[in-house]
Amino acid sequence: MTDRLKILDVWVDPVTREACLEKVSRYLEEGGGVRTIFAINPEKNFAARKDGALQHTLESADLLIPDGVGMVLAARILYGARLSRVPGAELMEDICALAARKGHKVFFYGAREEVNKQAVEVLKGRYPGLNIVGRSNGYVKEQDMASLVEKINASGAEILFLALGSPKQENWISAHKGALKTVKVCQGIGGTLDTIAGRVKRAPEIWCRLSAEWLYRLLSEPRRIKRQKVLPIFAVMVVLAKLRRGATRTTSENG
Repeated sequence: MTDRLKILDVWVDPVTREACLEKVSRYLEEGGGVRTIFAINPEKNFAARKDGALQHTLESADLLIPDGVGMVLAARILYGARLSRVPGAELMEDICALAARKGHKVFFYGAREEVNKQAVEVLKGRYPGLNIVGRSNGYVKEQDMASLVEKINASGAEILFLALGSPKQENWISAHKGALKTVKVCQGIGGTLDTIAGRVKRAPEIWCRLSAEWLYRLLSEPRRIKRQKVLPIFAVMVVLAKLRRGATRTTSENG
């Protein structure tokens, strides 16, 4: 993407939910291989700088959505871009609604068995006509992975949702993308199935509107502090990057 923005060690696409869905619809119509979609947040910036394989997988993805408010603010500071959050969980449901309307076949891989099964049933009820052609929990052993890929191919799935968490889901698609025969769109959805199954409560709408979903989840799950402690560090790094860019521009102009 020519308009992709680099935020420190990761990238983000300046897209809206509507634009994302338009792209997904086009991917499904065009075919031509697996198109990958991943959510980008500050945590992935720190993971990518330590993991070259993860960074490469993200860079080569077809769509990198600004899932975290940190990415939205960073894009504004560094580029003056006014992005809106595109939560991965909401995009997944948009894609399910599209699949139900258009008859696209869907496969879910990931999460615990009871969570996967329950979430699939919830989605079937939520989107009448949604053709879920297969599912698997996320505890498939490596020696059984070829059988899982064969199962996905045999199902004729066009859309594959990976609920494995990061970086496992990015690593999985990097390793198996070439073996997928019918899949046209693959989205990493992390812990979304836990939310759909009611095992994890999502923030009320007012918190989402205020871009404070991260705070709600932190208050609800204090153990997330280990992950979210990177946020202030990320903020400082973004400001420093902005200052360095300004200093470089000034030096260039004066030179």
